[in-house]
Amino acid sequence: MSRSACGAGHRDALPRMPLERRILIWMCVLVAVNQLGFGAMVPSLPLYAQSFGVTASAIGMAIAAYGLARFLIAIPSGQMADRLGRRPTLAIGGVISGIGNLWCAWATGYPEFILARFVAGAGAGLILTTGQVVLADISTPERRGRTIAIYQGTFLFAVGIGPFPGGLLAEHFGLSTPFAAYGIASLIVTVVAWFGVTETRDLSSGGAGSTRSRPPLTQQLSVLLSKVGFVLISLISLMNAVVRTGGLFAVVPVLVTAQLGLSVSAIGFAMMLGSVSGLVAAYPAGWLSDKLGRKAVIVPATILTGASMLLFCFASSYLWFVAACIVWGVASSVGGAAPAAYAVDSAPPGMNASAMGLFRMTGDAGYVIGPLALGLIADVWGPVAAIVISAALIIGIGVTFAIAAPETYSSRDKP
Repeated sequence: MSRSACGAGHRDALPRMPLERRILIWMCVLVAVNQLGFGAMVPSLPLYAQSFGVTASAIGMAIAAYGLARFLIAIPSGQMADRLGRRPTLAIGGVISGIGNLWCAWATGYPEFILARFVAGAGAGLILTTGQVVLADISTPERRGRTIAIYQGTFLFAVGIGPFPGGLLAEHFGLSTPFAAYGIASLIVTVVAWFGVTETRDLSSGGAGSTRSRPPLTQQLSVLLSKVGFVLISLISLMNAVVRTGGLFAVVPVLVTAQLGLSVSAIGFAMMLGSVSGLVAAYPAGWLSDKLGRKAVIVPATILTGASMLLFCFASSYLWFVAACIVWGVASSVGGAAPAAYAVDSAPPGMNASAMGLFRMTGDAGYVIGPLALGLIADVWGPVAAIVISAALIIGIGVTFAIAAPETYSSRDKP
């Protein structure tokens, strides 16, 4: 390569790092606002659904409807992000999410509440899938783990700290109040997305993100599904969602309320402590995944997630419940960035949107399966059985990934 060509490439690269950093900051603001609202309704969601006079499995339906919408919208979100652009897709998601959550707060019956949850989930799906596409656009393999860790740490901190103010709102102003707060937060996200986030559709390496150079969707999905590592990391994402939504969101609040007599604000405070612990662990985990490899982080974090569920199951006091929340927060944070980085590593050039859409769709399937399956198990065999089964499943997929999945990136492999 000529010196002039090298110089031109160097000049082109110079302004990009500040642009990437600015985009990452705005994406963190966006996800913090959105997930703070989502976390705010976590302690009250099972109790709000229960207030309509339904069973544990029906409570799971309130969570599953949200996940079903995210599942159905995941791949279309990627296609919208490719066709309309990342920024308009984020803004549309914010509007839909806001409408859906405000509708949840004003629902007069359980069927109406389920429909409103579905609408809210569709909006959230647009935001979350497109957000990960943006990160795929701006990150390089050498810093991908850390870039996603910053975003994921913000995500988990916001969703984890949200239950505390959400619990206070529910306790003092009614169980529907956190939904109204989430609706308002989603509308704020729309403003952030439109005015704060720079369009990244054409930032893929070599211009491969352009519509003209991209193969058809079916061909892209076929390529991705032929990769063993991509399939297994998507299954880990699925099981993480199963234990999060089916275990932590649907079963655990009911279990600790019955066994320990905890209030929604006490549950929210413990979850907040776990989230703070996870925030501290997020960036070091991203650094490790960039230095030691993705698998060195993914496997221990997945097994630790299963262990945290067992701690919830056998918590005999509020202190033990807090300890379980802390272990959960660290495991979720450590295991949040590396799987997404692994999925992006597996995407051929120009397939960021399809890869992240498929990755999120598989994970969002857990939002449907988890609450319904674990809610049904809780109805038949009790909440303890539901939590133990979820722990065994996620530990099992973590071991399978350790054995069968190839490593996608490690700095030790670089000359």
